[in-house]
Amino acid sequence: MDVKDFWYDLPQELIAQDPLEDRASSRLLILDKEAGNISHKHFYDIIEYMDEGDCLVLNETKVIPARLMGVKKDTGAAIEILLLKRKTKTAWECLVKPGKKCKIGARIDFGDGVLCGTITDIVEEGNRIIDFEFEGIFEEILDKLGTMPLPPYITHALQDKNRYQTVYAKNEGSAAAPTAGLHFTKELLERIEKKGVKLAKVTLHVGLGTFRPVKVTDVNEHHMHSEFFQISKEAADIINSTKTNGKRVICVGTTSTRTIESAADENGHLEERSGWTDIFIYPGYKFKVLDALITNFHLPESTLVMLVSALAGRENILHAYEEAVNEKYRFFSFGDAMFIN
Repeated sequence: MDVKDFWYDLPQELIAQDPLEDRASSRLLILDKEAGNISHKHFYDIIEYMDEGDCLVLNETKVIPARLMGVKKDTGAAIEILLLKRKTKTAWECLVKPGKKCKIGARIDFGDGVLCGTITDIVEEGNRIIDFEFEGIFEEILDKLGTMPLPPYITHALQDKNRYQTVYAKNEGSAAAPTAGLHFTKELLERIEKKGVKLAKVTLHVGLGTFRPVKVTDVNEHHMHSEFFQISKEAADIINSTKTNGKRVICVGTTSTRTIESAADENGHLEERSGWTDIFIYPGYKFKVLDALITNFHLPESTLVMLVSALAGRENILHAYEEAVNEKYRFFSFGDAMFIN
């Protein structure tokens, strides 16, 4: 399977730079995964496509202000780091720019010495392990010194950092938002629950591996970075009973999808679980739990386009993307949504 099979043409002007004022007023493309039929709605219409007894799976992860600007202690050179994975109470795996200047033993100051880090190791992809020294609570320091790590295709400054969080974000640890969830408002979720749809809340801390470009020609040779996930007994029970009752499990986003598909046994049964997953879902994959998916429009040749192609078929997805381009939908993190039903 060639990576070029997942390419599509996207005009630059369709990449959304700012979130809409009203989250739920995004446009919504409805794709029938079997027939390939397409219809156009608004996101607040999503409730029409859910039935009593269905289950909506939400990723409760919260984005941390993971981008830090510092200076190398011995030379004063500007260094930018992005926190990727917490390894211990004080150590993180980080993306460091420029990496060449940061060898093992290098020390970096942030916020005039409020936070200081020492590079202790170099791991895969050239990422650095940085051990931090600080007084007080790390999360509070990060809140003061760090900024939201918006994707590189968003060039506008974010006016309200909460717009890069879902309204149900709870568990801190992500380097990027689970963006399909950005369309929900508290009011819309309340209406969905009143209709008798259950909410199953899971956590997957989104790392950059989800968005890492596929650098190999043969898709089968791509390897995903691992990300931490957690499923509570309550969430597992809700999802299991939904399947038992013959109702649908609808995931909000590819991160929720990867969480439940990683944790399920061969029969699609879930137990309370936490751990690391590097699951890579692409055409040929047989879904064990997922029935339907709410998702955004993803980058060409990305693992996310491959995941939705596994669900709805590559031709159906590329046709839907072509339709979205023709209809001038907004793309990527702050863009419009698709419901694969």
